[in-house]
Amino acid sequence: MWRSIRQLPSFSVRTARTQALPYPSFLSFSASLPKPQSSSSSSSSSSFYFFTPAKTLRATATSSPTTIILWTFNGSRGGGNATRGVPARCLSSIPTPQPETMVDWNDAVSCSEVGDGGDNDNGRTLEEDTKRSIPVRAYFFSTSVDLRRLVEQNKQNFIPPTSRMTNYVVLKFGNLASSPGPSAFISGSDSCFMVVFQYGSIVLFNVREHEVDEYLKIVEKHASGLLPEMRKDEYEVREKPSLNTWMQGGLDYIMLQFLNIDGIRTIGSVLGQSIALDYYVRQVDGMVGEFTDINRGMEKTGTFTMDSKKLFQIVGKANSNLADVILKLGLFERSDIAWKDAKYAQIWEFLRDEFELTQRFASLDFKLKFVEHNIRFLQEILQNRKSDFLEWLIIVLISTEIVISLYDLIKRSL
Repeated sequence: MWRSIRQLPSFSVRTARTQALPYPSFLSFSASLPKPQSSSSSSSSSSFYFFTPAKTLRATATSSPTTIILWTFNGSRGGGNATRGVPARCLSSIPTPQPETMVDWNDAVSCSEVGDGGDNDNGRTLEEDTKRSIPVRAYFFSTSVDLRRLVEQNKQNFIPPTSRMTNYVVLKFGNLASSPGPSAFISGSDSCFMVVFQYGSIVLFNVREHEVDEYLKIVEKHASGLLPEMRKDEYEVREKPSLNTWMQGGLDYIMLQFLNIDGIRTIGSVLGQSIALDYYVRQVDGMVGEFTDINRGMEKTGTFTMDSKKLFQIVGKANSNLADVILKLGLFERSDIAWKDAKYAQIWEFLRDEFELTQRFASLDFKLKFVEHNIRFLQEILQNRKSDFLEWLIIVLISTEIVISLYDLIKRSL
């Protein structure tokens, strides 16, 4: 309808109403304007029409107020005038009596000028979500952490465990007086939480990026087996009290009604396993790449240059990585908190699926089988080489003995 009004020349509409609407009203034409008829005379090749409002008729007050507008059409064909009434109906849902109103429209109104406030609502919702956002950062820079010594030097920050899991501890920094109860909110506060795992993972909650090094140095004093390169991963937790369900997953974030200590333990356990598993996957990828180079060299030369010591080192590395993933990480052990409460079991299952822990371990296991197959193949080749060496050594010794015997016989005969 608005496109039709834009195409018409500028005009003025005066409506006399005895009823007004409590909401914005729109005019919709129920009859189309008269179209020019084609001229049968060949003398006039084109015709021009213009229209002006003639007069306005006031309609009676009814439940559905109507305004009748008379338009006078003047055309250059024949010089005649044509008058036709075009009814315009005002749409109303709740009519209420009000004094007579005069409305002048000189320009067409676009539909974009009529808003419903949706953008403002979305802005408020986005602002609320951003305000209650909790950054989560996971790090892996060592293969072992002495948790007992860590707790002894940070007793004031230690939060006692609520389950039988003993491979991690939770430390709280900031406002130590406030305790996160069952429905407390962490976002917007100055409290920071750090989950430290025995196998070397560290997960930080509500810690600013420029403060990360300070918290990592606390753990570094009690860590062993420091890695040359630290692994890092980031996630986000959003608190939304008005959430209809307990939790709602999203892309790189999880939304909860509130986040407490049990939620921190559950989320931290999955993120700690994920960042550590990423390290072990890269270790196995390095072994796969090394065997790939060996196989390509064998394809070109028909042999390979690797001693048994190097091969045994790779065997030990592969076995230790698999043992660490299964035993230290506890990849297939369900969290005790998830066993007790279905809400945290839902978080635990969602995050495991989000970080694809099962699929990544299956990929790791497949790569380890490839490494194992190559190790067996190379071991057989090395064993054959050793057997061949011993056989040739025996042949040389026997030959030497024969030569000495012949020499002794010849010397005696002379």
